[in-house]
Amino acid sequence: MARYDLIIFDFDGTLADSLTWFRTVLGDVVDKHGLPPIDDEKAEALRDLPPKAIMNELGIPSWKIPFLANDVRSRAAENVDCIHLFEGIDTLIRQLSDAGVKLAVVSSNGETAVRAVLGEALCERIDLFACGAALFGKASIFRKVIRKAGTTPDRTLSVGDEVRDIDAARETGCIAGAVNWGFATQGILDAQSPDVMFECPEEIAAHSLDEIPNLKLAGS
Repeated sequence: MARYDLIIFDFDGTLADSLTWFRTVLGDVVDKHGLPPIDDEKAEALRDLPPKAIMNELGIPSWKIPFLANDVRSRAAENVDCIHLFEGIDTLIRQLSDAGVKLAVVSSNGETAVRAVLGEALCERIDLFACGAALFGKASIFRKVIRKAGTTPDRTLSVGDEVRDIDAARETGCIAGAVNWGFATQGILDAQSPDVMFECPEEIAAHSLDEIPNLKLAGS
């Protein structure tokens, strides 16, 4: 039995390890858009800040965000071979789909890159794609996705790796789930008090489905 009718997944940092790739192009992105240099220590410190604080720390005006986002999307589409799903995501998507849970991907990344990294077989199991979302525009997209899925917020789980994912879930009224293997640190996520914190994909399956035969949870 499924606990939810719909699960909305973020992509970068939740389903796919985009951060490892992004670190390889960060220097070029910074130079192109006239941002201050970001060394490894500073990049790591930024993970412990919410998005608006990151913008303030780097001196990024709001008007520049769409240009930065478009640049990163284009680079991701050109480097899909360097972006890989986290271990266990393939199995997770298949388990949820087989159980009849509708699945959606809502991402700031472009749909071309998202589909390429997921692969055709997994894309067939995703019911809804809503890609190219604005940095702070996920809540309105969540509402549209929930309506299209024919369900309600209380029957919807959002799973993301950033503070803005939790904020969007709260604004929409769906269950706010967070993963601790993405961009934001465990500390900044804990400070937001998400409804559910996941430490591995297996925990998402165990939480979402009442019964999963032979599923071994982390730490058990």
